[in-house]
Amino acid sequence: MGNQGDQTGWRDRNHALWDERVDIHAVSASYNIDGFLKGDDVLMDFEPGEIGDVTGKRLVHLQCHMGQETLTWLRRGASRVVGLDFSESAIGRARELAAELGFSSTEAAFTVADLYDAPNALPETEFDVVYVSMGSINWLPDIGRWARIVADLLIPGGILYLNEFHPVTHVLDEATGTRFVHDYITSQAMVREAPGTYTDSDRSAPTVHNTAIEWIHSLGDVLSALAVAGLRLEFLHEHDRTVFRHFANFERGADGWWGPPPGQPRIPLLYSLKASKPLNLSTGITCGSSLY
Repeated sequence: MGNQGDQTGWRDRNHALWDERVDIHAVSASYNIDGFLKGDDVLMDFEPGEIGDVTGKRLVHLQCHMGQETLTWLRRGASRVVGLDFSESAIGRARELAAELGFSSTEAAFTVADLYDAPNALPETEFDVVYVSMGSINWLPDIGRWARIVADLLIPGGILYLNEFHPVTHVLDEATGTRFVHDYITSQAMVREAPGTYTDSDRSAPTVHNTAIEWIHSLGDVLSALAVAGLRLEFLHEHDRTVFRHFANFERGADGWWGPPPGQPRIPLLYSLKASKPLNLSTGITCGSSLY
């Protein structure tokens, strides 16, 4: 993944990396925008069942990239969706997709802002659902601040749904994912050079801004941050498949998802969790009951 190098200017460097890759992603088979416009569902098959019925609910998608998942929840019955991302190019694409699908600004809104600026940047700050999709929180240095923002955006009784790459995938060797080569428990950023992008299996797309600065947030860190923010964990699930060739020897199954070859021990590649904001926060949180 890289090493603990120069972390200065992390936001600007990550912004440049992501903003440059939007045009590549928009024409890639991985994002398949043409199929999406024709009605393809871009969610992983377990997400709708885990998050539950969103009919009539207000949903905010944090770090939404080009907004395909955001708009999918609108297709699935949400009354209003709001997407936030720090990439101007990504939000521009999201707005184009919403317009092509015929959604009005009262149904779908997209905001350019840093995640930590969400409370001040979003058009509203009360939602039934906060949705966070894969490849999001590893770009944030302060997971406690993230959790507090999530809690603040939720109405009492509202839920957070997070579907994220498992932190163990960030610390294993890139060839097979069978050896630990980086610290799992660390507060230091991982700095790496990442030319190309994950939508190309050989990462051959020409790119200029290639410095990626990420943080490993262990499951313990994430769950503790949510508990301190006053949220109650409903479930935590670990999944042994993923959406791209995370390790060089991974194979694509008949279901379209990626995993290790036959005979190799299976490891958690994704995790999903659901956490709710209590209806009455005045009672505070108690050890144990707030998490399990």
